Amino acid sequence: MSETLVRDWMHTGVVACRPDTSLTDVARTMQAEHVSALVVTDTAGLAVGVISRTDLANSTFVETYLSHWRGMEARHLMTSPAVSVAPDTPLAVAIQMLRERRIHRLVVTEPAGAGERPVGILSMTDVVTHMEVPRHG
Repeated sequence: MSETLVRDWMHTGVVACRPDTSLTDVARTMQAEHVSALVVTDTAGLAVGVISRTDLANSTFVETYLSHWRGMEARHLMTSPAVSVAPDTPLAVAIQMLRERRIHRLVVTEPAGAGERPVGILSMTDVVTHMEVPRHG
């Protein structure tokens, strides 16, 4: 049996925004696309960061941000650089990265010129969904 790779469990495709996307538009896109994070890409479509619902929620707890939230953009709250893996990364390595970094998702990327083009997402939700749960009974 061959080793399970990230490509076997990842979601293909990404929902993305640009660094200058307003936080209001980031939130609307997440809601419309039913995703919990967006990959932030530059004008060439290369991954530069990730912004999540958690980033948005945490910003509302800081009073200083509340008065400026409408003027804030993805670049202000995104995690950069994006934590990424290649599609052919062994799944066990990816899971270890998620656990050690205490993060919920990895951006799956392929080399493209001077950067990395996002091709998918591997999240802890994907990992849990694919795990075999022992049945009791």
